[in-house]
Amino acid sequence: MKNNTDHIIRPVEPTDLDELLIMMQEHADFERAAFTPDGKKENLYKALFQQPVKLYCQVVAIGHELVGFVSYAFDYSTWDAADFMYMDCLFLREPTRGRGIGTEIIQLLTTIATTHNCINIQWQTPSFNEPAIRFYHKNRASSAQKVRFSLKLR
Repeated sequence: MKNNTDHIIRPVEPTDLDELLIMMQEHADFERAAFTPDGKKENLYKALFQQPVKLYCQVVAIGHELVGFVSYAFDYSTWDAADFMYMDCLFLREPTRGRGIGTEIIQLLTTIATTHNCINIQWQTPSFNEPAIRFYHKNRASSAQKVRFSLKLR
């Protein structure tokens, strides 16, 4: 848990799931992506809180209000022959952006990934999200030109 004078970054709790789903919708809207919360609360509960844990999540709270989250998982890289962390989502609501909270989150993930002996942290963002791209570069991340594909199975 990371504590600051006006906010706290802490692991998600089961009671946070309703608000987490709302922020997931806000994140999808921001990224111009389709999203429906239908049926996701139960699946997220299982992934986050039942063994084996499949997904990890930290939330950002100001007082009792959640204002952001980051979700991540651990995976294995064939090319590197090593474990890595995959940051699936990083989202802060508009009023909290530009206050250094995102950098704190990146630093926290770096610590967690190092503890898990990960070789790197990987993620993606839409090419039109210039503020995020500038933020990630400012935080020493490099980017690669790739096209992400998704094959829908259901």
